[in-house]
Amino acid sequence: MRAVAQRVRRARVRVGEETVAEMSQGLLVLVGVARGDSEADARALAEKLVNLRVFDDADGVMNRSLGEAGGTLGVVSQFTLLGDCRKGRRPSYGEAAPPDEAEKLIGVLVQHARGLGVGTITGRFRAEMEVELANDGPVTLLLDTRRLF
Repeated sequence: MRAVAQRVRRARVRVGEETVAEMSQGLLVLVGVARGDSEADARALAEKLVNLRVFDDADGVMNRSLGEAGGTLGVVSQFTLLGDCRKGRRPSYGEAAPPDEAEKLIGVLVQHARGLGVGTITGRFRAEMEVELANDGPVTLLLDTRRLF
């Protein structure tokens, strides 16, 4: 699983005119599921996101996790994170998991994060979404359960 995690002051996900999710301080994470990813990958990513120390402590040092900061986790599925742009001008999405498999693993990630005690919101799977956010810092991190980077 591949993710782009952004520390945000607030974020909102809309589908058409409908706001489907909204959050204040936390991490907004765009997640791509690759072929061959497993439930273990989803749980590992959830634990990594919940426990990343990217929120300031009283001394202004990034030393607190999402839970310690009382923040929310926002999860938005984004298969384009698996786009391979090394050849030509059109990305190849051959490494992206099929939609049904991806939806299942995003669900595992979300449920595991909730089980770890973190409020979690989601976008709408397979919908054309508008994601609005106020990046805080900015702090933006790339994660990959296969540790490709």
